[in-house]
Amino acid sequence: MSTTADPRPLTGEPVSLDLLNTRWNREGVTQDLLTDTEGLTVWLAANGLDFPADDAVLLHAREARDALRSAVDGTLEEAAARIDAVLAHGRVRLTLTGRGPGEEAEFADPSWGPAWLAARDYLGLLATAPDRIRRCAHDTCILHFFDTSRNGTRRWCSMAACGNRAKASRHYARTREA
Repeated sequence: MSTTADPRPLTGEPVSLDLLNTRWNREGVTQDLLTDTEGLTVWLAANGLDFPADDAVLLHAREARDALRSAVDGTLEEAAARIDAVLAHGRVRLTLTGRGPGEEAEFADPSWGPAWLAARDYLGLLATAPDRIRRCAHDTCILHFFDTSRNGTRRWCSMAACGNRAKASRHYARTREA
């Protein structure tokens, strides 16, 4: 378990978007949590994923992140093969438990587990509410979120950060014109 705090400005999103948010901008410079296994340990812990933070898991997580980015920021048609390539490394086994029907993820190679879970989560978001998968509206922000607001009009990854910067910019522009 890592003792390193999660440095990312936005956490707590569904695992697929949280994987995308392992890249973010800070003062115009792109940061990347997945540069090494220590950062991977932070991301795995933040998402409650019990997998080893080794080089294979890191490589597969980066591959899934790139595939997800192409799907979210590009088109599904362009990204489908990349997402499917990640999903090919796992499957869902249906189960019956004491609480009723269930599912269990299975992987031929467990190092694909976190990547596969993130790709599968993305499919779930697409099935639930694809229009609620958003990129922050701030020009320099590259973070993504799942809009859970009642009316579905959230625009910013954080009202305190990006939303406030946008409001301040508009206010500054208005006062300069006056």
